[in-house]
Amino acid sequence: MIRAGLLKLGGGMLGKLLAADRGHRGQRVPCGHGHEAEFAGYRDKDIDTVLGPVTLNRAWCHCQQCGHGLAPRDAGLGASGASMSPGLAAMNDKAAAAVPFARAAGLLEDLAGVRLTVKRVERSAEASGAARAAADRDRAALITARKLVPLPPSPLPDKLYACIDGTGVPVTAREAAGRAGKGADGRARTREVKLAVFFTQDKLDKDGYPVRDRASASVIATFEPAATFGNLVKAEGIRRGADHVRQLTVLGDGAAWIWGIATDKFPEATQVVDLYHAREHLHALTRSLEFLLGDHKDDWLAARLDDLDHGDIDGIEAAVRKYPLEGVRKDETDKELGYFLTNAPRMRYKWFRSRGLFVGSGVVEASCKPIVAQRLTNSGMRWTVAGADAIIALRCREASTQWETICRAPHDQTGAA
Repeated sequence: MIRAGLLKLGGGMLGKLLAADRGHRGQRVPCGHGHEAEFAGYRDKDIDTVLGPVTLNRAWCHCQQCGHGLAPRDAGLGASGASMSPGLAAMNDKAAAAVPFARAAGLLEDLAGVRLTVKRVERSAEASGAARAAADRDRAALITARKLVPLPPSPLPDKLYACIDGTGVPVTAREAAGRAGKGADGRARTREVKLAVFFTQDKLDKDGYPVRDRASASVIATFEPAATFGNLVKAEGIRRGADHVRQLTVLGDGAAWIWGIATDKFPEATQVVDLYHAREHLHALTRSLEFLLGDHKDDWLAARLDDLDHGDIDGIEAAVRKYPLEGVRKDETDKELGYFLTNAPRMRYKWFRSRGLFVGSGVVEASCKPIVAQRLTNSGMRWTVAGADAIIALRCREASTQWETICRAPHDQTGAA
């Protein structure tokens, strides 16, 4: 009761404060499209705020040429085309990005005393996420075109990593129509979202293993094709200082599209296949040979894991070629062995470790789960690509810690000369 009374009192005070300026800026104001809009009187607008609903009475102008009206006061308050205050919209974004929309509406009411319908929570969050994603892509386009030049981080880190991966999001039948899938019927039920996590490293622990710099991660994601995603990755790399660091490393699971981006956008970078994925493929290779290995399977696998740790892909190939295979077994073995032969230069794990580099892409693997899986793959969820993209954009912002504040500071970027 005390909280409700204080919120009501605060809402009344806020209403009086806003009423002090009704937004009259003269008989004519720019309409935003090259014309002038004329003052046409005062109109009320109801705005939901963190203190509850507030009615704003403000000047209304109408443009004869454009045929639409505008309220200059709305723009000053950050409420143009919106019925939520910026503060409430930010609270709504956090709740909707964290939990399903119905639960988000419940959290807002329980914790803040704000009542919003589930649909309104959804629409506001998706609009915010879409605007965020569009702004990030516009900024990326300016950076890659060198029309916006981010200044290098200060202090400059020693090593910068880009971990790249993809994961599936369940989508509606319309979004998946015409796409091949892995199901028994060959139909797709998911769409792939591509993620990249950038982080820095300056130190090693007492055992000589690399330590990720605290709060250094920034995350980007999109449903766009690899070519478009590559431009976003390039822009984020530039923003994070890829052109200035001593060591740039790209980590991935071995997918061809990842190395295509790495080679095209960062040809100077060291490419590393995630050791965990390589070990998984080595286990699969062992299974394809187990009928020949018999009781020696475990010893053979241990020896091959040792080869892998030393980056000895030739040793793995030689051990496999000792066994004559035909038909399906040969095809399975050749496929798994091909993974190692194709990625051999990216599997020099002993050398990488001697240089103090990470050899696992656990950062992006860990990001796929909390950013995508925990929010977008719950039972019964089916998304539109636009809706999922918006919520992922909000979750990427939350996961990117301090970097989203740093990169927007005016002194950290400049126009191209």
